[in-house]
Amino acid sequence: MASPGHSDLGEVAPEIKASERRTAVAIADLEWREMEGDDCEFHYGDGTNEAQESDFPTVERSRLQEMLSLLGLEPYQVQKLSLQDALQISSDSMRNWAPQAPKDLPWNFLRKLQALNAEARTTTMVPDVPPDTRPVEKESQMEEEIIYWDAADDVSADIYSFSELPTPDTPVNPLDLLCALLHASDSFLQQEIVLKMSLCQFALPLVLPDPESHDHTFLLWAMRGAVRTWWSQPPRAAGSLREDSPVLSRAPAFAFARMEVSSNSKSQLLNAVLSPGHRQRDRFWHRDLSLGASPREIADGLVEISWFLPSGREDLDIFPEPVAFLNLRGDIGSHWLQFKLLTEVSSAVFILTDNISKKEYKLLYSMKGSATKYYFILSPYRGKRNTNLRFLNRLIPVLKMDHSHVLVKVSSTDSAGFVRRVRAIVAHVTRAPCRRVSVEDMAHAARKLGLKVDEDREECQRAKDRMERITRKIKDSDAYRRDELRLQGDPWRKAAQVEKELCQVQWAGDPPEKSRAELRHRLLELRTQQNGHEPAWGVQEFISGISGPSLGEKQYFLRWMEWGLARVAQPRPRQPPETLLTLRPKHCAAVDLGEPPWPEPLGVEHFLREMGQFYEAESCLVEAGKLPAGQRRFAHFPGLASELLLKGLPLELIDGNTLSPPLRWVTGLLKELHVRLERRSRLVVLSALGAPGTGKSTLLNTMFGLRFAAGGRPGPRGAFMQLITVAESFSQDLGCDHILVIDSGGLVGGALTEAGERFEREAALATLIMGLSNVTVVSLAETRDVPPAILHAFLRLEKTGHMPNYQFVYQNLHDVSAPGSKPRERRQLADQPGDGSRATAQTEKQGDGIRTLADLAFCDPEKQHIWHIPGLWHGVPPMAAVSLGYSEAIFELKRCLLENIRNGLSNPNKNIQQLIELVRRL
Repeated sequence: MASPGHSDLGEVAPEIKASERRTAVAIADLEWREMEGDDCEFHYGDGTNEAQESDFPTVERSRLQEMLSLLGLEPYQVQKLSLQDALQISSDSMRNWAPQAPKDLPWNFLRKLQALNAEARTTTMVPDVPPDTRPVEKESQMEEEIIYWDAADDVSADIYSFSELPTPDTPVNPLDLLCALLHASDSFLQQEIVLKMSLCQFALPLVLPDPESHDHTFLLWAMRGAVRTWWSQPPRAAGSLREDSPVLSRAPAFAFARMEVSSNSKSQLLNAVLSPGHRQRDRFWHRDLSLGASPREIADGLVEISWFLPSGREDLDIFPEPVAFLNLRGDIGSHWLQFKLLTEVSSAVFILTDNISKKEYKLLYSMKGSATKYYFILSPYRGKRNTNLRFLNRLIPVLKMDHSHVLVKVSSTDSAGFVRRVRAIVAHVTRAPCRRVSVEDMAHAARKLGLKVDEDREECQRAKDRMERITRKIKDSDAYRRDELRLQGDPWRKAAQVEKELCQVQWAGDPPEKSRAELRHRLLELRTQQNGHEPAWGVQEFISGISGPSLGEKQYFLRWMEWGLARVAQPRPRQPPETLLTLRPKHCAAVDLGEPPWPEPLGVEHFLREMGQFYEAESCLVEAGKLPAGQRRFAHFPGLASELLLKGLPLELIDGNTLSPPLRWVTGLLKELHVRLERRSRLVVLSALGAPGTGKSTLLNTMFGLRFAAGGRPGPRGAFMQLITVAESFSQDLGCDHILVIDSGGLVGGALTEAGERFEREAALATLIMGLSNVTVVSLAETRDVPPAILHAFLRLEKTGHMPNYQFVYQNLHDVSAPGSKPRERRQLADQPGDGSRATAQTEKQGDGIRTLADLAFCDPEKQHIWHIPGLWHGVPPMAAVSLGYSEAIFELKRCLLENIRNGLSNPNKNIQQLIELVRRL
């Protein structure tokens, strides 16, 4: 047996050769005939693909096409649905609508999934037909059909395989919707779907079935984006918080499958096993949920995966380590290839059945010699009891079982006690030396069995190879930044300081020409030094990766770089268990949150920042006449970056290390963006400010499906911008073609003192971001105090009259459970000034005493400027789901922001040229 920390896929019992397998199946057939007196002849052929053949190939081949057509996804079979398509703003973004027809279901699912809504998988439709106009006969007929499907056993393979083709009136099983949408989506939308499902604590699709060609796909790439956090406590060692991708981290795996018909729902059993406490979480969709009993048309053969992750609390931790659970939809006899995969990667397989058939007996007999443990869960009173017993007696020596491997569950069985027994079996297996596998290991086994792996596409592999060439040379992140990314750090910090002084001198009124000349000379010296360097080899490789002709390969490369750099980044410091329970720093009024407690990790933004500095240095020299324009080498860099912005990559607007915006780089990028957008260049700028840990990045990501760094892990410190497209059909109504979203990141601290240069710079940057914005969201924590730098920016902008539409968002208030609060409560919050607010108001020298938020002329608490957002989690992380209250409150906030933009309550909308001029002025 392999040691617990290593994969032992190579030590699984060797594949049975075709001839040996035929012999095993023939022996099993003879034994079965002895038991049943069956005189029929058994034809095994080569035995390799017998279970996948359909008795009705014509109907089966058309089933996927029919489902795609029913859901309106047929146009996306060739030109796949992209992430940008799914995230664009439309009129539906402003209304909480219910799907009225099957074609609405995919978009309703994507919209709710983006908002992390726990009800995203519900496929109930509300027909847009007045009740009194519906014929009585039709209503009665629909009612009978619903009763029929509810009463039918949802695990009957025959019903699923040979049911009538779906029609617009047929209820759509949520698993069919998921499979159809994944078939119609490109790799990056598939990845986004899986990531959001992971955050919602839904079971994730691992093997996507193709009912037409049986060319099933293992979704390794789609799983790459998911990140899990758990409390790791090795034997005889102190516990620590660990964060890793399930694609890479190894854990024991347990598979659950059905043989023909089972009275017991394996999905419900899995949910009970995975749910600590008394409240069951529906990770796996099951027959008792809405439309869970409706027939599955294309989802049989789907393999799902979910994990149990410990939290560090003994009262909640069912298992002391992460454990993976796999679920095969459909009968193992009809999906033998998927079942074979489960036996290759699992430590134990649980088979649920009422009746044992000849077909499944022969197939299981062929598993002779497998190292996997097998357990049977039977409901014998509904099946052929004696036949089942004879069958099991024959299998016990073949599969190396004993009688403890056979569990019986009937209607009178104590459900809670049965769940405890299954958990005890899982715990017993994990305590012994057992197979531990990652999703990558599972993909390796899938390849050996002939399944497609989505990550094996040529573009994806070329991008991965380039990433590995870059990251292989990174041994130490700090040393790499210092030695390879040479234009950052001190050179850029010195140049930024000189540019700041030059700006101050120019605004001083009538500055001496000598002072300006000296500053310009120093700046040119610094920029000349920068321009004298050549891009390091790693930067050149990065530029080549984003310069290729293939758009798909560029996107693959950037994702690979994000993950590759995350793997070589400095490890996160240990944190106590309570940090896991909140997944954010505790908010304390006496702590300065302006200084991050960990170093900034190496990321894609550092390579783009280096490109920006090469462009800045060269542009400065050209402006000063020190370099002919014809000798420019880096003029195309902003164009490369603008393409990334158009494809949904967040780009750095303000450098978090120097607290400075690279003006030439940003304006060059916006100019290129203007050229590429042509006539669709009307912009609204929406920004979010707040101290680190107040949930602003998570709020933006949930609201618009963005990719800003969020969560408790270290992230980049700068302000980032991301572009959202407005659908052409809605742009005239909304008044803009795109929304540019700015996340202030870790720029604005929560310090209660304002002495020193850092506060001045934070206040200036907050003023810059808000000055660029049409709409600003200020995210506040439980301290109920507006950060001084942000209040300072409000006071400055109030003087100029350039005030954005603003919304104050209080998150995680323990005594607030609804998105809106009563006017009296809002008034009380606005009337309570914190020490920082007092100090900031005094520095403005208004001469009218202490100014509170309510005293400001622009703040009217009665106009819904203040929001209360419930806590993010429903339960205890890492097994907690996002609360429905949080999701619904975020949607209401989003609707309000878009309404304000449409109604012209924000600053006047801009085109990109006007935004460029505003950046220069501010």
